[in-house]
Amino acid sequence: MSQPIKLYSHTFGPSPWKVAIVLKELELEYETQFLTQQEVKQETYEKINPNGRLPAIEDPKTGVVLWESAAIIEYLISEYDTSNALTYTTSPEKYQLKQWLYFQMSAQGPSFEQASWSIHFDPEQNDSAQQRTKNEIKRVLSVLNRALEGREYLVGDKCTIADLAFVTWDAMIPWIFENNPPDTASLYPNYHAWHQRITSRPAVQKILKEKDDLNATTNL
Repeated sequence: MSQPIKLYSHTFGPSPWKVAIVLKELELEYETQFLTQQEVKQETYEKINPNGRLPAIEDPKTGVVLWESAAIIEYLISEYDTSNALTYTTSPEKYQLKQWLYFQMSAQGPSFEQASWSIHFDPEQNDSAQQRTKNEIKRVLSVLNRALEGREYLVGDKCTIADLAFVTWDAMIPWIFENNPPDTASLYPNYHAWHQRITSRPAVQKILKEKDDLNATTNL
């Protein structure tokens, strides 16, 4: 029996949970080691990820050690999604999939993270910065809403990693907006329907519940 993949994660931060969703969707055996923000800056973990951030994985089957969530997701798909259940190998879909995966990394992730900081953690509590970051979240939602016009998924006719990559940050919107989020059902109906569709998947529901349960009993 092969050893499970080890996922280095954080109970609250969304990025490691993106990887957990893909692991669960692919029905891969894995174990999670949760680290604090202090532990990821220690030498033991920085030998795994010199950037001192989460997530990272160690795959004993292949010997691969990898960090950065998008790189990990692409690796898992390349190595283990033999039926192409969450990806495409045809053109242009395989390129469009990368397009959305990189948009998530370059637009959604950074803007949502900046909003989280400015609203919940910045000791200066700058109103202008908070409004700017909230507006950037709304811009990302509007991009997704336009792209999803007449579509159920971002790429092709099935759920792929392009869709799944957005889930965990999107799930943070109520918290980011201090329980007064934009009314996505009326403002971004295509996005809203897509988000409901993706988060109804059993694997996604299991991971989101696990995250919620952990954060009900632990501190950030």
